[in-house]
Amino acid sequence: MSADGVPTLGVEEEFLLVDPGTRAPSPRGDAVVARAVAAVGPLVSGEFDRCQIEVRTPPLADAAALDGELRRVRAAADAAARQEGVRLCASGTAPVAGAPADGAGSVGDHPRYRAGVAQYRAMLDDFAISALHVHTHCPDREAAVLAANHLRPWLPLLVATAANSPYHDGTSTGYASWRAVVRGRFPCLGPPPYAESARAYDELAEAMARSEAVLEAGLPFWDVRPNPHHPTVEVRCMDVLPDVADTVALAALVRALVVDALERVRAGDPGPRVGAELLRAAYWRAARDGWEGAGVDALDGRVRSSAAQGARLLDRVGPVLGRYGDLERVRALFRRLDARGSGAERQRAAAARHGGVAGAVDDLVARTADGAREAR
Repeated sequence: MSADGVPTLGVEEEFLLVDPGTRAPSPRGDAVVARAVAAVGPLVSGEFDRCQIEVRTPPLADAAALDGELRRVRAAADAAARQEGVRLCASGTAPVAGAPADGAGSVGDHPRYRAGVAQYRAMLDDFAISALHVHTHCPDREAAVLAANHLRPWLPLLVATAANSPYHDGTSTGYASWRAVVRGRFPCLGPPPYAESARAYDELAEAMARSEAVLEAGLPFWDVRPNPHHPTVEVRCMDVLPDVADTVALAALVRALVVDALERVRAGDPGPRVGAELLRAAYWRAARDGWEGAGVDALDGRVRSSAAQGARLLDRVGPVLGRYGDLERVRALFRRLDARGSGAERQRAAAARHGGVAGAVDDLVARTADGAREAR
């Protein structure tokens, strides 16, 4: 929380590292991180796969400050990647297939990653997927768990808004967010359960850990969770985006959703009991069709355009966005999506213009690098 009472927000972005010649993922993550750490310290780190890195921001109260910090940290990561002969690529999945891994593969050297491979086996063979995570300050864990009840119905719209993974290993999947599909096959990923209390939430996590559906009860990977290490509500359902302006607007929107949810919790509202089956159907439709399509409104089961759902969301959280000076920023994001399409649509357009998936990668690399420029 800032000194003037504004809930801080922070962002984590996961990037692929790609070879500029082949456009395939390159396992240079350890070397890139070692170079970047010299410039920005622990704001750059490794990820599940060595062909990925993660950048993060400190907690910030102002969206403009978030924009500047993201550009600064991206610049350090971009420079380090170029020094290692690779490029940052903001795509939820790898558009071009990499060479088969040998030996221990390209999984990062972390005990949790190794434990995941032992537990989930071949399900993790193509898990080099890249996300955008948004954290909003919340020191009350009980309230953070209950806030997820209010966030659950809006998660499919966030999936559609951030959809940026239509290609996977050289194949056009027909989906706007193939990353969401990859995640959906895991029993421990996706929308969080409706929880009556933090105790009920913990009991379910413990039961899932006993079943081996989740690695650790204290570290569930649901798409909304009280972060186990920081006093935040963490929202994890979105693909990484190449354009910083889009990322910042989406982060501001997520903060407004979380603040609205926390206010409803404190007023005694337990949240809508959206069924898990309808919510999974809404996720699937959002992953398939993205912003350009129509999606299932999980609050009433009706099919509405993403633009119509976005308008309903602004009706709900507009006052919070206005309170923090972010309303026009989010409206501008929705106008951009209507005018030029989602990340998935832009990848397809680049591939059509430039002769295939390699052209989509080149466009992503260029726009990701543009996001490393100084704040404008």
